[in-house]
Amino acid sequence: MKAAVMYGPSDIRYEEVDAPKCEEDGFLIKVRAIGLCGSDIRNLTSDSANGHYPKVYGHEIVGEIVEVGSECDGAYCVGDNVYVYPGNPCMKCRWCRSGQQEMCTSGVSYTDRMGGFADLYSVTSHQIASHSVYKLDEGQDLVAATLAEPLSSVYACQDNIDVRYGDTVVIIGAGPIGCFHIQLARMRGATNIIMCELNETRLELSRRFGADHYVCSGKEDAVEKVMEYTNGEGADKVISATPTTFTQNQAIHMAKPHGTVVWFGGVPKGSMAEIDSNTVHYKGLWIYGHYGANSIQVEDSFHLALSPAFEAPKFITHVLPLSKINEGIGLTKSGEAIKVVLIPNEDAPDAAELLSWEDSHGWHGEES
Repeated sequence: MKAAVMYGPSDIRYEEVDAPKCEEDGFLIKVRAIGLCGSDIRNLTSDSANGHYPKVYGHEIVGEIVEVGSECDGAYCVGDNVYVYPGNPCMKCRWCRSGQQEMCTSGVSYTDRMGGFADLYSVTSHQIASHSVYKLDEGQDLVAATLAEPLSSVYACQDNIDVRYGDTVVIIGAGPIGCFHIQLARMRGATNIIMCELNETRLELSRRFGADHYVCSGKEDAVEKVMEYTNGEGADKVISATPTTFTQNQAIHMAKPHGTVVWFGGVPKGSMAEIDSNTVHYKGLWIYGHYGANSIQVEDSFHLALSPAFEAPKFITHVLPLSKINEGIGLTKSGEAIKVVLIPNEDAPDAAELLSWEDSHGWHGEES
């Protein structure tokens, strides 16, 4: 089979590899569509595997079951289309039992096994048992379903901090996650949404999601603009969705007294944020570090991603063959793409239909 194989930082080659085997108590899927995630890009462009190469990443997986093990759960059949959530909580530890599966320390990390940037992907019995596999109904959109994984963390974040009617919400960072935050905050009833972004191209793309105010932080003082747009009060919730500590501190100065500041974006390991602790103290701020989603939030996000109300086509700006993964990385890093979805199995009869997805939905290349 073909796969996008990493040999080192930014050295990704589309080549033949051995196909994974179908486990007796699992099943094998043909990957039909897979999202290109920001964390994938960080892994693919850094020495993420500490020299242990070759390596295949990819975790926003939607595929068709092509082989079922003899001892697999009878609920799964050849021909079923499924979305596979990458988290594999043990469902036995105190964190899992208390509904905090994202904090499980006994599960299996998806980066420790072969990922989905390939023609085939093996689903294990552990993934099935940990409620990480969800069936798509006939006719549901395979490309849209890839959004379920990144959406799950956004959904969980806003669920946990209770974004609601009347809230002013500031989002720092107009990448895919920031755009999800705009859409979901509006759906939850936020009435004043402010997007702050350094990259002008990315900021322009995010206008299709209809925030109330847009701030180009490369040209304007983002804190001053937020205070202007909130009549000097600050925001109820401020979400830093960038991989930098600078915006974590910036978010504190955008929040209103007793507001909530969310550190959503992961930063490079070892980075230390310089925080104005007096502002946190005297404004009585809540600082919430967000990561992942619990099992119910994962399931809710799967259904939301496929719901017409969520408007998945607005997010997926590029659908490319897996062989063009390096092009997808470049488009994402430059800000020209919001979300890139890759299609393996380019020679399969149905590949042409999937690869025409962006044109049929009318968003690719459209100006806001």
